[in-house]
Amino acid sequence: MAPRNPKQTLQERRKGESALSDFADYVQKQQSKRLPAGQQHANGNTIPVYEEHDELAILDELGLAEESSRIHLKVLLLDQTDNAGESSKQLAEYLDGRLEEGHGECLFDLGLEDNGDSMSFSIDEWNEALERMKQACDTISADFKVLMTRNLGGDVEVGPSNAKDKGVGGKLMIRKRPATVDDVIETRIAVVGNVDAGKSTMLGVLVKGGLDDGRGKARVNLFRHKHEVESGRTSSVGMEIMGYDSVGDVVAATVPGRKLSWEEIGRRSAKVITFTDLAGHERYLRTTVFGLLSSEPNYCLLMVAANNGLIGMSKEHLGIALALNVPVMVVITKIDICPPQILDQTITQLTKILKSPGARKIPIFVRNREDCINTATQFVSRRICPIFQVSNVTGESLDLVRMFLNMLPHHGNYDADAPFEFHVNDTFSVPFVGTVVSGVVKSGVVHSGDTILFGPDSLGQFTTTKIRSIERKRIPVPVASAGQSASFALRNIRRKDVRKGMVVMHKPGANDGKDPNAAVPIKEPKVYREFVAEVLILSHATTIKTRYQAMLHVGPVSQTCAIIDIDRQYIRTGDRATVAFRFVQRPEYLAVGDRILFREGRTKGLGIVKTLGYDPENPLSPEAKKEKEERERLKKEGKKA
Repeated sequence: MAPRNPKQTLQERRKGESALSDFADYVQKQQSKRLPAGQQHANGNTIPVYEEHDELAILDELGLAEESSRIHLKVLLLDQTDNAGESSKQLAEYLDGRLEEGHGECLFDLGLEDNGDSMSFSIDEWNEALERMKQACDTISADFKVLMTRNLGGDVEVGPSNAKDKGVGGKLMIRKRPATVDDVIETRIAVVGNVDAGKSTMLGVLVKGGLDDGRGKARVNLFRHKHEVESGRTSSVGMEIMGYDSVGDVVAATVPGRKLSWEEIGRRSAKVITFTDLAGHERYLRTTVFGLLSSEPNYCLLMVAANNGLIGMSKEHLGIALALNVPVMVVITKIDICPPQILDQTITQLTKILKSPGARKIPIFVRNREDCINTATQFVSRRICPIFQVSNVTGESLDLVRMFLNMLPHHGNYDADAPFEFHVNDTFSVPFVGTVVSGVVKSGVVHSGDTILFGPDSLGQFTTTKIRSIERKRIPVPVASAGQSASFALRNIRRKDVRKGMVVMHKPGANDGKDPNAAVPIKEPKVYREFVAEVLILSHATTIKTRYQAMLHVGPVSQTCAIIDIDRQYIRTGDRATVAFRFVQRPEYLAVGDRILFREGRTKGLGIVKTLGYDPENPLSPEAKKEKEERERLKKEGKKA
């Protein structure tokens, strides 16, 4: 007699890995259609479709095929005629457009036209063009920093791009000076990796500016709990920020080892990188998965210890990052204590895993300034995976990591014109302020003083309250908009009534006249205990049938779910299926297009919400459909008899 639940073979495991990449791309495209349940824009249009950057599509955007009809940049940069004032104005307008496109920052090739042709600058012409750039940047309240030069010499010289390249050129980082805290560019990075990979140490060194002593000196300030300091292991979701000013220099204290407060960094920075320091130990996997989904990271930083390689939870974390379709960069730490042959083994293993069918990444080793700048420029493509080899004790290659973070392009798809929606991923009780909730604004805009709906509670009800005040990076602000992480102080709400996974939304009709989105029809939010999703099983030892239960994550929502219906008899590793889920404890607020992740032990599945609610009269299972048809047939025959 054949076994009831046969064990999966190696081929089936491989099937699960190779299906991941295709399904993650499919989910990303479906997510672009996400709208809160039953809501539409004022103009009736849906959210614009997510734009996937392909390697070859980038060439089309550069306009290499045909001569650009626009005026040549060289003319604007070197114009000495009577028209020089007009040229400066045109150059300023061009740069302003580029900054608008890049959300407040851009990389500019000084010495190259838009279509890639060289301007063949002499040294004098380069200096003149640089002076013209300075004037144009002053006009639009921006600053620039020369990242690298060719054929000029100096500290940032990288040499000619090819033997024929004789002209002087270089790359500039241009960034707007923020008029208010609201103009500060924000990038969120989730830091993951196995236990003892050096995540907290790396962040301590990056944020404080000093070096580690090899015995954990740099990480102590990052821990939130006493047991973390004693064990040296992170068990909670830690947050750290690092600022860059408009010139591109790291905002740090003048006194070595002193850590600036968040307020000081926020007020002095033009770009802020928020690091989410996640736990590496297997015991805290649920916390790590929650941190990865709730913080909505723009990028994922995978830390690998050179002497250990990609072991334990590192593969698990990489798999989750790939499932969420978050661009990944890798930092190999502890190279100062690792023998060369072990480091080679780690690099070989890492390259093999990144090139595997499940990941489909192109590993690029960043060893110098030119590699760093070119990789950051091309990082709009998700297929690229930059790899750094650093030591937190000797400081080797840390400057390349800081430079790369400074140049990270904006990444994310947020809609400020949609109805306001905010997901709670942490709660606090602050003396003299009251209950404070923090999280990410998913869509829309909110002002302090707005009347909002807050929930759902255990019965699925929403409470009406007001936002007393808003803070971003611990700095009070009057408004928060889509894509920003923020904290709201809520009026007359007790902390015990608040939990992670709740949502904050505008109350229909409450903010008319004041709310810029008042024209958008805001409907009463609905909650659901059951929903149908399209899922992919990434790994499972045997088969999954109805009544199977697992921990399900939807953004900051974490709750046990039971499978109540499947569109086939059973599903196993690598299968794509339509599945109906039921929350075990309480209903939750969901939207079609939400990405879900469920796990239980070694079982992992990825999916996307297709419909809200479940109709038992229209079952997904073929057997249940046949039974229903049979019942109806017998009913009709009975009536006729």
